[in-house]
Amino acid sequence: MEMTLDIAVETTSSSRIHEVDFDNIQFGRSFSDHQYIVDFDGENWVNPRVVPYGKVEMSPAISAIHYGQSIFEGMKAYKDREGNAQLFRPLENWKRLNRSARRMGMQEIPEEFFMEGLRTLLETDSAWIPSKPGSSLYLRPFMFATDDFIGVRPSSTYTFMIFSCPVNAYYNQPLKVKAETHYIRAAEGGVGAAKCAGNYGSVMMPAKKAQDEGYSQIMWLDAREHQYIEETGTTNLFIRIGDKLITPSTEKGTILEGITRDSIIQLVKHWGWDFEERPISIHEVRDAFKNGTLKEIFASGTAATVAQIELIHFEGEDIQLGGLDTWEWYGKVRLAMEQIKTGQIEDQFNWIYKL
Repeated sequence: MEMTLDIAVETTSSSRIHEVDFDNIQFGRSFSDHQYIVDFDGENWVNPRVVPYGKVEMSPAISAIHYGQSIFEGMKAYKDREGNAQLFRPLENWKRLNRSARRMGMQEIPEEFFMEGLRTLLETDSAWIPSKPGSSLYLRPFMFATDDFIGVRPSSTYTFMIFSCPVNAYYNQPLKVKAETHYIRAAEGGVGAAKCAGNYGSVMMPAKKAQDEGYSQIMWLDAREHQYIEETGTTNLFIRIGDKLITPSTEKGTILEGITRDSIIQLVKHWGWDFEERPISIHEVRDAFKNGTLKEIFASGTAATVAQIELIHFEGEDIQLGGLDTWEWYGKVRLAMEQIKTGQIEDQFNWIYKL
């Protein structure tokens, strides 16, 4: 990619990379040496820069804190077999960030300020990209409103940033989830399809209650009838009934349009699998379990990649799936996704962006 921006780079005087045990990384705890920042001053994006990772000064009246104009993305950098750094479908993250920005009344960010900043940051912190199988460098692009003003209106100024942290797997064991029949994540006409901070803040309490009861996550159902499956707190969902793979439809705008989700859909269609994207109720899943046709359920997301769901708790009953080691469809999807991301097999879909 030809660089068109003049991005100032200030490197740290003392790297912290030696403090990290790359064989035992706790997700989201160890941050790389630098961060990328660019500001929208009300008219233009200005002052793109890479600086040492650290705290950001802000006013206590900053509108993001009071009125919630805050959006983010999640993505990962990998090393291929030759040790070269690469990203997985980064332009899709840029596009989704701007969809979130439009829904939240925020300023969209031009492609060059996203992609060139991302590239410059990764070139500066390339040593932080793990080479161990199953590990990666997690990247967090995010944007927040910065007006120093107390008043309910869209901000006129914004800051966009990216920082990174080396990670291992987000989930290291199959998931147990609770189908939620009281609280909701999103309703039609709301912001369910936006990757905004409020979507995550509003579900913290019910998610904590579920975790205290022994579940990994909540399986969210629709807001109107509490029966149609949507997503978990961090992932989209795929359900195998018989020899058909089903994922909930995103057409009502209540489900985040996951990039891993879209990639899996493309993969299984390419393979010729029987696939449907449609509303699917928790009752249909329970009935399939009872008649023996429910075969596999797995979750997808940037952090989670592809993870098995071994149990769903719904209205006092457990839908418990066994034979986890024999889940053929989950295994094939997970392996193909990892091999494409790390350059072990041919990228037939042009998903890989090489640095």
